[in-house]
Amino acid sequence: MVFLLLAAGIILVFGLTPDDVTNDVMRMLSPKKTLREKVLLAQGRKKSRKLTQEILHIRDALNATGKAKSFSLVCAASVLMLVAGCIVCVMLGNYFLIPVAAVVFAAVPFLAARKSIGDYDKQVREELETALSIITTSYIRTDDIVNAVQENLTYLKPPITDVFTAFVSDALYVSSDTKRALRNMREKVDNEIFREWCEALIGCQDDRVLKDTLLPIVGKLTDVRIVNNELTTMLGAVRNEYWTMVLMVIGNIPLMYMLNRDWFRSLIYTIPGKVTLALVSAVIVVTSVLMMKYTKPVEYKR
Repeated sequence: MVFLLLAAGIILVFGLTPDDVTNDVMRMLSPKKTLREKVLLAQGRKKSRKLTQEILHIRDALNATGKAKSFSLVCAASVLMLVAGCIVCVMLGNYFLIPVAAVVFAAVPFLAARKSIGDYDKQVREELETALSIITTSYIRTDDIVNAVQENLTYLKPPITDVFTAFVSDALYVSSDTKRALRNMREKVDNEIFREWCEALIGCQDDRVLKDTLLPIVGKLTDVRIVNNELTTMLGAVRNEYWTMVLMVIGNIPLMYMLNRDWFRSLIYTIPGKVTLALVSAVIVVTSVLMMKYTKPVEYKR
């Protein structure tokens, strides 16, 4: 209680807001890059951290769906949940669980936000397939990518519409350098096939013969969608089996209480037992992350 009151007092005295918390969190996760790091990132010789990429993706998705303010609330809730996880471990008397609980509790708001934008990611993939197909067909006919995008803008749907609208504005009103506009557009969608398509278009500005490579690139989106549809049931069964095993492991604790109270007390109240619980919790967290990594929808990688 003293800790909570102290935290509340600090928030009130310094006038902290969810936006302040968000800025601090983003500075920790994505510190200012040196010139050398920016060059390596631009050359593809260094990649951003997965955690930073995932959080930035959540932020961009919430912005695109009109929920920009929700990201600040998610960051603030994450910090509060982290503190709550530490308090729960202290109340349970198991200090070895604090690192695991802090990570799990802090991740809950981001996981909830990530799940809520799942439909957004699916919509992006579907609309991207349609948009690239019709724009590529127009470009092969006209030999002008700006004109090809312009004449198809009315057929595009959000959230892809904003990406191509910004490209047209950039190419017409900011600079006549089409290749520069294509490079800017390439970074606005987190999709390897889209980036490959943009790079092929950049090459087409110097060599029109490369137009023949565009349709096969667009066809990869269809191939990925077909594979994901075929794997949905299989991957769902794997996830269900994993969570069943996790429930069985956790269920052993109350089962031990009913079968042998001495073993239960040794597990809950002794140091070796507390360490065992912490290790088991850490293993569950690590394996759950790996499970989600290997059962997520298939993505094209070059």
